[in-house]
Amino acid sequence: MPHSYYYDQWPPPEGAPQAAPICPARPRRSRKAALLFFATLAVLILITVLAAVLTRRAEAPPALAAGDAPPWAEEILPWFDGEDPFSFPDADGEAATTVERAPVGDGTTLPIRRLAAAEPLPLQEIYRNNIPSIVSVQGSKPGSLSLGTGVVLSEDGYIITNAHVIEGCSAVEIHLQDERAFDALLVGMDQESDLAVLKIGANDLTPAQFGDSDRLEVGDLALAIGNPLGEELRGTMTDGIISAINRDVEVDGRTMVLLQTTAALNSGNSGGALINQYGQVIGITTLKMYSYYDTIEGLGFAIPSTTVKRIVDELIERGYVSGRPVIGITVNTVPVETEDGTPGLEVKDVNRASAAWEGGLRPGDIILEANGVPTASMDGLETVKDGLEVGDALTLLIWRDGRTRTVEAAIMEQGLLEQ
Repeated sequence: MPHSYYYDQWPPPEGAPQAAPICPARPRRSRKAALLFFATLAVLILITVLAAVLTRRAEAPPALAAGDAPPWAEEILPWFDGEDPFSFPDADGEAATTVERAPVGDGTTLPIRRLAAAEPLPLQEIYRNNIPSIVSVQGSKPGSLSLGTGVVLSEDGYIITNAHVIEGCSAVEIHLQDERAFDALLVGMDQESDLAVLKIGANDLTPAQFGDSDRLEVGDLALAIGNPLGEELRGTMTDGIISAINRDVEVDGRTMVLLQTTAALNSGNSGGALINQYGQVIGITTLKMYSYYDTIEGLGFAIPSTTVKRIVDELIERGYVSGRPVIGITVNTVPVETEDGTPGLEVKDVNRASAAWEGGLRPGDIILEANGVPTASMDGLETVKDGLEVGDALTLLIWRDGRTRTVEAAIMEQGLLEQ
């Protein structure tokens, strides 16, 4: 059976295995009449429920299928404290992230210290040295919180975490070990590497010391420090070994080259530190494996520190990683159908700096094909985009005002659309 990976973030993803509840035993009924009565009642209830479901599906208006807010939206909006629970994912990534941006290009870089010779440190000393550099990350999403971990990069407030921890957030708050809390600005994020850099207004932080992940060997000690299950268990350290190096892991349709470790990672560890025997951070924890069919333990993954340095340095310098191709549109991931029954993806927004806007694509258009590939689902559109590079041509067949037409665009660099 194939196994799955998920970001070790709290709350866990929908569909993650859950323990079955233990129900109290009920007394057995001994009378046949009672059995017949309840069997008949159950059948009647089932017929009623099925009829209601089928009626709802038949009566569902096209506007709702296209992603508009349902009629009862106004009644539940107060539950979301002013946030919009009916936001839509970006065709070039996940839900739009609207955290206020920080200035870039101040010359800060991530230093990696290569030890010529050193003695391993006691685990207690490693923990004492690193715990001041571990922070809690709390991202605000429509109707929910995203909880993860971060690692202090610099004394003046740069924080490293995972991109998926803050993805889709409108605001992020950082909690330090000394109980201080700061609102964070977003320096930059990169979904492909799952890394993000935040900045807070502090000048007295304790930076973590980063080591060289290229020098790791299978069997080396590995310690993870993070916040499993959120705030209540923050600052937890688990131990293990490096169990594989340069492990190719496919997640969300892309391949990441990661460190594999037996150190326990749980929901909330995302963005935390993987540390070597000398007390140096040699990875940023990101994923764990789970299965619906098998018991899986000790299969966690971290982004190597050499990758972290390359991505983080570029995020701090320019706010994005160059060469990442995007279309510059936001679509409803639930397919809709045109009047003639052809499935497609409805465009919710078009970045006005994109070639798609210049080519004539507008909100409300339904994309039927991209470079000749049907786009009856997000998979079709993303497959075409992932096979192209910045500057490559993109031809979209769309439906508008009762007929098809063609829009000529081009793949653009993500950072150019974010400026």
